[in-house]
Amino acid sequence: MTSEEKKAFLLLKSMIFHYHGMDEDEQKILEKAAKELDAINELRWANTFIAKDFYTAFERGRDYLNNMIGKEKKEIKLSYLNRVWKANHQKGYITEMEATAMLRLAKDWEVEAELMALVRG
Repeated sequence: MTSEEKKAFLLLKSMIFHYHGMDEDEQKILEKAAKELDAINELRWANTFIAKDFYTAFERGRDYLNNMIGKEKKEIKLSYLNRVWKANHQKGYITEMEATAMLRLAKDWEVEAELMALVRG
């Protein structure tokens, strides 16, 4: 992954975790992902992006991601969303708010049906 791809992926993951207020387990999952991707600076960038204005972070992030990921092939868009979905399950649950946020992005990226098929089994 390029630095820009890492930024987009970690922003996506961070946005979903921050959507309801990020907890300690989610922070650990994010930090682990950043270390695995050699993307500590990209995670800092994503967290700064969100902290700039927490209340508008999702919509600003959505615009950013639509420009970055929204232009990719379906497989890539679906891969990003599926990886974030799986990361949510690492903590043992996924909230309705997180699922809704991911579905909104999937709809933006025209992969809603494919994501639903993946998560159903």
